[in-house]
Amino acid sequence: MKRNYWLDLFTGATWFEFLKAGGNISGFRESRWSTVQKIKPGDYLICYLTGVSRFIGILEVVEKPFKDNSPIWKDEDFPSRLKVKEIVSLTPNTAIPVHTLRDQLSFFQDLKSHHAWTGAFRSSPSKWSTEDGEIVLKSLIDANENPIERPVDERKLKYRPKGFKSKVGTVSMPSNENDEPEKIDKKLYSDHTEIQYLLLKLGSDMGFDVWAARNDRGREFKGKKIANIPKIKTELPNQFDEVTNRTIELIDVLWLQKNNYVAAFEIESTTSIYSGLLRMSDLIAMQPNVNIPLYLAAPDERREKVISEINRATFSKLSPRLSEICRYISFSELRDQIKKVGEFVQVIKPEFLEIISESCDLEE
Repeated sequence: MKRNYWLDLFTGATWFEFLKAGGNISGFRESRWSTVQKIKPGDYLICYLTGVSRFIGILEVVEKPFKDNSPIWKDEDFPSRLKVKEIVSLTPNTAIPVHTLRDQLSFFQDLKSHHAWTGAFRSSPSKWSTEDGEIVLKSLIDANENPIERPVDERKLKYRPKGFKSKVGTVSMPSNENDEPEKIDKKLYSDHTEIQYLLLKLGSDMGFDVWAARNDRGREFKGKKIANIPKIKTELPNQFDEVTNRTIELIDVLWLQKNNYVAAFEIESTTSIYSGLLRMSDLIAMQPNVNIPLYLAAPDERREKVISEINRATFSKLSPRLSEICRYISFSELRDQIKKVGEFVQVIKPEFLEIISESCDLEE
């Protein structure tokens, strides 16, 4: 009998709730019932932790799908259910980062953009090829026998979106528009300049041309002027219309290779986060087919706010959704990784950004 493989997405919170309830029932949203009905006993579920982008286990389906609203998960019912048994299960710290399999899995091949692979993790359950499923299965079995500890940020495992339940899932609740503006202090302003300088210097050291927002050229970090960074450009390629170009020119940091945009970064430490996201959303709205990987860098303590803001209804109505193509980079992770790559920075590839960033898409 042919076995099919299906992706089963979990957050850290829903994975622990699944285990606490006995680890024998996996559930999906009501809207996924028609797909769940296609899953047969004997099929395997590939368990993937969103937020940390790791494969954590394989479950075998042991009975036909059924519907049940009895409580297992705290935030949602996930009534479209399957009875399962464990084939292999790891811990979050020994789970397999998806990027360690990038040379083997089909959806990493011939990418049109650096983020294109995330389409394979857009929703669950979704059917995977037998080849990809067997690669993950073998890797998980090997990792269970020879575990490698890769500590996970506990905050990423505990994260729960602030929202309410609806028929289409959890909807992010916007911040109060009447909240008082956040106070800007010298420390935050200094952090912004530091991160901007580090991203520009990193891109330059990797061999890319770099761009800093025009109004930031006069800033200095430890006595070094942004305007003096090697390979910094004074003009951008004129490949879009005038309105789009004006928006792009205001983005904090750009990496370019010849006339192609490699990555775009907004840095948010002194504002409400919303301003940088608006620039990115304007870019998507004006150029829906643009293939520029987008990143928002912010302090660690702002992680939850970043993810909440990116998943606002305003940005979720874009096509593609902003959360699909914009990833979060924490200040501390960026600083640590730059120190680690050190003298090897010239051989680092743009995919390095995927490793130090995390998805903001709550629907993965």
